[in-house]
Formats: sequence, C-alpha cells, structure tokens
Amino acid sequence: MNELKKKCWREKVTAEITVTHVQEFAQELGAKLDAAEVAQFLNHNGLAQNVWIHMMEAGEQFIKSNLRSKVKAIAAPQNCRTGAPTVMVQ
Repeated sequence: MNELKKKCWREKVTAEITVTHVQEFAQELGAKLDAAEVAQFLNHNGLAQNVWIHMMEAGEQFIKSNLRSKVKAIAAPQNCRTGAPTVMVQ
C-alpha cells in the first residue's frame, strides 16, 4: 500500500476541538483566553457535551448527504446495453 492510501484509509473518524483551537477562535473574535479559561468555558453548563452532540449531528448529515449522491449514482439507469436485447413473447 502506498503512503497516500495509508494516510487516507480510515476505519473511523475522530474529530476534536482542542484548547488551542478554542484559543484561535477567541483570537479571531478579538479576545485572548488562556488554557484555564478555555477549560472553564468548555465545561460551563455542559458546553463541551453540546459541542460534541452538534459535531456528531453535523457529521451524520454530511455523511448522509454524500451517501445519498453516491447511492443515486449507483442506482441510476445505465445508458449502455449489455447482452442481447430482451424480447417479449405473447
């Protein structure tokens, strides 16, 4: 297996938002948070759990959307003919 396939093959997908990510988000909004402030923010009123739920729902919708187009492509009638034409006899 070549390197590219090793890097792209997945049995599962794990997504995470780290303290560093949240610090970057805050910085984009003009705020500066240290690690302790981020931890407090994420753990206040179950925010981290709500983020996880939202990420799972978004991931599910994204996957379903991609599967839907794949299934439609597979199920679409083919315009090529294979084998002999079907003849109906009455």
